[in-house]
Amino acid sequence: MNVSLLRRLWVTFSAHLIGMYASVLNRLIIKGGEHIPSSGGVLLASNHISAYETIFLPWAVLRSHPLQMVWAPAKEELFRNPVSRLLYSSWGAFPVKRGRDVKAGRVLNDLLMDQKVMLFPEGTRHRDGRLGQGNRGVGKVIYDTRPVVIPTALVGLNRWKFPSLGAKGAIVFGEPLVFDDLFAREDSKETHQLIAERVMEGIAALLHREGAYVGRVEK
Repeated sequence: MNVSLLRRLWVTFSAHLIGMYASVLNRLIIKGGEHIPSSGGVLLASNHISAYETIFLPWAVLRSHPLQMVWAPAKEELFRNPVSRLLYSSWGAFPVKRGRDVKAGRVLNDLLMDQKVMLFPEGTRHRDGRLGQGNRGVGKVIYDTRPVVIPTALVGLNRWKFPSLGAKGAIVFGEPLVFDDLFAREDSKETHQLIAERVMEGIAALLHREGAYVGRVEK
């Protein structure tokens, strides 16, 4: 996807302003950035614990990959106001309707051909830090597009309040997940669910490693 240099400069500049707040005024640390490829389709699959993550995750990527975009599906309510629609769109967010949104699905699949996209497989936020179930639709997207999938663990951001000073937190990127055995299976709901579950297992492993795992949401 062709994105103007002016827009990429704006995204990188604003991300670094956010990064100054996160890492200078507060104590957000980034680990594992070297696992993120510089090119090609990349899916950053993260746990979902705070509203902060949608602005901190792009900075965590762009600090190592300046002038790139980090795209993200976002609920359509955020785009109803013309000002917020312009702001979110300029940063790479695109609207998704509740339920099955075919148009947004096509946009997501197209982006994952050669762009970086952040996604929250749980689909809903868990402020207590527990991991929810991976959405089967995420498994379908991965099966269809075959991006590099980077498990991403957010730690401590659910305890941040705005404005804050000295708050601690971490964004941890893991090694790319391997799905060769699952890609060899038939294109089915069961396969998609297994892929989604492997993503959640990857995130859980990172949280365990950071001493931040607090369990799974019961089915």
